[in-house]
Amino acid sequence: MRYLKHFCVLMMAVITLPYTAQAQGLLRDADIEYALDQVAKPVLQAAGLSPSRVRILVVDDMKMNAFVIDSKQIFVTAGLVLKTETPEMLQSVIAHEAAHIANGHISRRLQNMRATQTAAGFGLVFAAAAGLASGNADVTTGLALGLNASAKRVFLAHSRSEEASADQAAYKYMKRAQLNPLGMQQTLSLFEGQLNLTTQRQDPYIQSHPLSRDRLRAVETLIASDSMAYGQNPSLYWHARALGKLSAFIRGPDWTLQRADKSVTKDIAHMRKAVALSRQGKLDQALAEMDKAQALRPKDPFLMDLRAELLMRARQFKASAQTYAKAAALAPNAPLILAGQGRALLASGDVRAAQTVLETARSRDFRNIRLHQDLAVAYGKLGNNGMASVVTAERYALQGKLNDAKLHANRAEALLPRGTPAWQRAQDVLSVASNR
Repeated sequence: MRYLKHFCVLMMAVITLPYTAQAQGLLRDADIEYALDQVAKPVLQAAGLSPSRVRILVVDDMKMNAFVIDSKQIFVTAGLVLKTETPEMLQSVIAHEAAHIANGHISRRLQNMRATQTAAGFGLVFAAAAGLASGNADVTTGLALGLNASAKRVFLAHSRSEEASADQAAYKYMKRAQLNPLGMQQTLSLFEGQLNLTTQRQDPYIQSHPLSRDRLRAVETLIASDSMAYGQNPSLYWHARALGKLSAFIRGPDWTLQRADKSVTKDIAHMRKAVALSRQGKLDQALAEMDKAQALRPKDPFLMDLRAELLMRARQFKASAQTYAKAAALAPNAPLILAGQGRALLASGDVRAAQTVLETARSRDFRNIRLHQDLAVAYGKLGNNGMASVVTAERYALQGKLNDAKLHANRAEALLPRGTPAWQRAQDVLSVASNR
């Protein structure tokens, strides 16, 4: 992971989490995303959705919110994740958002919107939706879509009837997955005290998911009538791991070091210490903590991913690339790890191999801004300025910087053979940038 306080202040960005980040962007980390996928899996299955096709992504915002923009991604803010004291609390949020997908609330709203399967399309739609979700609709929506109140109706204006329907469905999903639905009541109680606050003081969740006393009473009634006995949640470890790593990068290092030994398991404790020590510049001690963590889980690719990142910070580029390669072999469906491997290869001077690995990672996940930056450098070093320009254009499009995106897309259009896939990618960026 890259440190969390290198900020972009204007638009939504999609970034890798560890030592760089941008305000109100996506916090990308292979370990955290895998852990959240494991937490989400039982409720997504209960909702009739494929866990392999619905991603759980973390937004860099300490306000509490969750939202969906299509049927393939559920977004939760870092602030909401860190507020959940049990896996059931987080699973109830995911179940509620899954209900919006399963009940067709989102597909009806997005049927006339641009598809989100390209860098430019995703950047456009995500910028608007996440800006609205964070309560910063005016700036973000105006820049990204040129819309105002209509954007809010498109993305986040859930009616109370839709929210009540989603509550009922979420309750059923939790029961079907044999997860204690008390987590729903506990989560809603986080927001109950905000009902009488002014709009400016409310968490955005209240605005995008309108609460009412009737909704709260309905959920409480369902919980009160529940007689099922529940065992320990199988997602307890992964919830603790996601919170442990996320908090280690967001909270102060001293805060983490004081609390790490209270972690659910020793490997999580060592991992949290490694992150905190690395943030203090104590790389040798951080790597020693990783040795202890990996001794407990020697085949864990995500611990290898963190070790590789620490080796990168220590400028041991070849060792980092080798460690990333081992992690990628154990987690072939983790493009963020591949992106790290490509970055390490690039730093070690193996540009051709870096370009190949980075392109593979991009083909599996185009949302990674740092990957686009590394890939543009690789293409530039290889003398392929057309590809460097189109990748740079996509990076700016993902960030919502449409003027910069248009500039580089025009360069790519002039350099790339007309009609090729890369030329078409440049056209996609130009289409978005020209119609903002």
